[in-house]
Amino acid sequence: MKLLNETNRLIEECQLSLDRFYEMRRLDKDPDFYIEVKPYADDLHALIKLWQQSAHQWIKMEQPKNLYVQQIDHAADAMEQFVVQSFYKGTSKKRFIQSIQSTQYTLFILKRKIEQGDEDA
Repeated sequence: MKLLNETNRLIEECQLSLDRFYEMRRLDKDPDFYIEVKPYADDLHALIKLWQQSAHQWIKMEQPKNLYVQQIDHAADAMEQFVVQSFYKGTSKKRFIQSIQSTQYTLFILKRKIEQGDEDA
């Protein structure tokens, strides 16, 4: 269930990043990188790496249809980027939202596969 919990946490973070993006635009504010952005991003990047490793192991063991290691890697990379971008009002809205949607798709697919299959994930 560790992988499922990590996946759920990252799904929540997608929404938090989107909310933060809109809030920063509303406030028309630039954050202090070393006080606000870096500590938050560092903690989340550690979680993303753990999730990525767990997901790789699960995919190798379970070999689910239509879910591949490359999708996990892409989602991890995109998430590392959009978490930081969510703090900045100048971020391209269209690209930012597409990155979140792409990542959410992969996370929801993984979550569904875990819930349907292996109870020890």
